[in-house]
Amino acid sequence: MKPWNIEICDVTLRDGEQTPGVSFSCEEKVGIARMLDTIGIEVIEAGFPAVSKNEKQCVKTIANLGLDARVCGFARAREQDVATAIDCGVDMVSIFIPTSELHVRIKFKKPRELVLEDALGIIDFATDHGVQVRFAAEDASRTDLPFLKEVYRRASEHGAVLLSFADTVGCLIPTEMQRIMTELVASVDKPLCAHCHNDMGCAVANTITAAEAGAFQLHTTVNGIGERAGNASLEEVLVALRMKGGIDRYNLSHLTELSHMVEKYSGITLPRNKPVTGELAFSHESGIHIAAILEDPATYEYFPPDMVGSERKFILGKHTGKKALEHVMASLGCELTDKQVCRVLDLVKDHSEHKCNITPDVLKKLIRKAQEEKA
Repeated sequence: MKPWNIEICDVTLRDGEQTPGVSFSCEEKVGIARMLDTIGIEVIEAGFPAVSKNEKQCVKTIANLGLDARVCGFARAREQDVATAIDCGVDMVSIFIPTSELHVRIKFKKPRELVLEDALGIIDFATDHGVQVRFAAEDASRTDLPFLKEVYRRASEHGAVLLSFADTVGCLIPTEMQRIMTELVASVDKPLCAHCHNDMGCAVANTITAAEAGAFQLHTTVNGIGERAGNASLEEVLVALRMKGGIDRYNLSHLTELSHMVEKYSGITLPRNKPVTGELAFSHESGIHIAAILEDPATYEYFPPDMVGSERKFILGKHTGKKALEHVMASLGCELTDKQVCRVLDLVKDHSEHKCNITPDVLKKLIRKAQEEKA
């Protein structure tokens, strides 16, 4: 399979921090940026420098870390925003304007053609100062395609090196993304970016679909954090790219560590069953499943836990089978007769029926009970 032609721009430090209630310290941002760089992420959007003096200093700090990743600053189509980002020493400035009729009417109250003309002058200002420009169409997914194509054509003529398509309110489903992105890729002369929000739970699927349709730069956040329901999850996108897109250049073994780091720094607890990095992502209880996994893990794991820096867990409960129990007891150094194993299994099932977790300590108590009954 020919690998897809993509790169990742992680926006955890900007869009991810726009999650209600989330604020990263500069030290936390540096830690996240270094980990993203270790994984091999090509572009890190370090923040929105015009927001505050502290934000500007954080972006400047990250830009001066000497990372392999290119560092991007976020800016409105305002000269002062762009100048502030350039002063941070970033490699790229992402300049955005709304393009849908709804957004322009509510935010600017003037024709969107005039909004575009003003923005083009800002692109000129940025390129004249020697910084790369990514031009982003906010609410692109609700913008009529003829005007969106015109926006991208004009931005390209003024020197934008990347053209970003934002599904700002997460209104697309993959079939729509496939159709729109395919048409845009065939219509523009610069690489396209896919920036997907998760309001209907389609951000990762839409991002992968966009990549398959020819989008080049894929935007993600760690753990999928971001405004409202969040953005496309970095760890889920990277695994999908490895398994479906032929992309093997990223060091995925740090994903679980990074995910837990951002969980701690953001204060947003991961769902236990979150794909890739959740507590239950590689946990198995079903006796049928565990018996097969003991023979060959690929029977019930599409990708191995060590690939993403995690580990496999066998959980005892009402669905546990004898082979699973024997395996777990062996790991604890317990040797029982066949009759005792069957008795412990009955006790495990009965215990879990009462919604009680079978922790190692609980299991040891049940084992002792089975041994005492025989005595």
